[in-house]
Amino acid sequence: MVNVRSGKVLDVNACGSADGANIQQWSWLNNNCQQWQLLPVQRRGNRCVDVLPRDPRTGRGGDAAGRIPSGGVTGGDVHQPADRAAGRPAHRPAHRRLLLPHRHGAGVRPDHPAPGDDGTSGRPEIHFISGKWYIYFAAGRSNDVWRIRMWVLENSSADPFTGTWVEKGRIVTHLDTFSLDATTFTHNGTRYLSWAQQDPAIGGNTNLYLAPMSHPWTISGTPARLSVPTLSWETVGYKVNEGLSVLIRNGKVFMTYSAGATDSNYCMGMLTASASSNLMNPASWSKKQQPVFRSNAATSQYGPGHNSFTVSEDGQSDILVYHDRNYRDISGDPLNDANRRTRIQKLYWNAGGTPNFGIPVPDGATPYRFRSYTFPDRFIRQVPFRGRIDADMTNLAESQFRIVIGLAGSGTVSLESTSNPGSYLRNRNYEIWLDRNDGTTGFRNGASFTGRPGQSDSAAVSFESVSAPGRPAGPPARTSNGHARQRDVHASSREKVHAAAPHALLSAG
Repeated sequence: MVNVRSGKVLDVNACGSADGANIQQWSWLNNNCQQWQLLPVQRRGNRCVDVLPRDPRTGRGGDAAGRIPSGGVTGGDVHQPADRAAGRPAHRPAHRRLLLPHRHGAGVRPDHPAPGDDGTSGRPEIHFISGKWYIYFAAGRSNDVWRIRMWVLENSSADPFTGTWVEKGRIVTHLDTFSLDATTFTHNGTRYLSWAQQDPAIGGNTNLYLAPMSHPWTISGTPARLSVPTLSWETVGYKVNEGLSVLIRNGKVFMTYSAGATDSNYCMGMLTASASSNLMNPASWSKKQQPVFRSNAATSQYGPGHNSFTVSEDGQSDILVYHDRNYRDISGDPLNDANRRTRIQKLYWNAGGTPNFGIPVPDGATPYRFRSYTFPDRFIRQVPFRGRIDADMTNLAESQFRIVIGLAGSGTVSLESTSNPGSYLRNRNYEIWLDRNDGTTGFRNGASFTGRPGQSDSAAVSFESVSAPGRPAGPPARTSNGHARQRDVHASSREKVHAAAPHALLSAG
């Protein structure tokens, strides 16, 4: 539904699915929050509804808790795309919904629950294993909703949206206690299951466990306990380790997990083991003493966690999938706040081969990094507010910028800082600085650029400063102090998340 004056479309604010969610106009992002259906009504005419599926029991979008349903599930071996990439759409076909049996009481049935049935199920992952599809999920009984255990569904069809989903049963572990967040991966010819489970002998809520599997729904041997929540950030509100995901790269096995209460304290930790070690030996694993991904007030992202990993459509980039909220304060128990949403952003790598998660980026356009054309191992970064060309990208957010509509107006672009929203790269005395927008014409022109044919590569694009049009770019060089001068910056942008980005060159004049 497009406004004839602005050309913008009808959009559900923040993809909200609760009653009373705000409707606004927004630029077209091609996602479910901006797609609508016309449905016939008994009287003449139609009614307009959003395409996010709604739970028949509650009327809310997504599952019983308001979460994105099966089309947004991600997990281990095969990943279905999430709905938004920090404000950008994931590229996927029109929405389709998996028809799954519904758990109630002690069994399953292939239809929706009867009124009054309070059984719970959720936290699913879908995997493709040996030619079949498997969904791992957690479920509680209708008469005891917190008696949550792990279950598995199987579908032998090549297309998970067709065929029949058959329940393979509960995953039996060494303890008959609260357990959830099953995920599976293979390493050195062995398939493993990792999950979170409560141990009454230890106290607290959930610990992390690992076991080899004899079938996709059966573990074998004695599970290994890999982590118990003991660090201060793991025990805020609740003593929780949960939401595991595994990434094997650079001779190491990385296991991320989530910790703490599910409010703004929720965050991600990480365990690491050598790829050649015995993964079933807890001593093979080391725990990061600080979170690897946590809330960021500057970008208004709170409680990121329960992540998965996938790759971009072109296969060139690793992608981090997670959920969070875009507000901090919650009234009452955060477990009852169902407004966490699915987000994705690019995952980077440190020189030592470990993942660099950066910060949860702001809502809006996907950030870029700008690689030096002359020094391909270096990127533009702001330290703290001076433009530099450096190889040290440990503080990832210092090198991430969003290409937004130019402050000087139509036909120009501006480069907004990811870690300091509202601050922009600008030409100041023919040097690159990061400054806060002061609203003046001089600032708007200095922080705006026009796309031109690439100066170092005609197949690429250079950005010409609005405040110094036509100023020639001298030979690419790096100043002795590493600061980026206007004439020195030729940065190639190949950092876009979803597709191979155009080889944009940044040349500030």
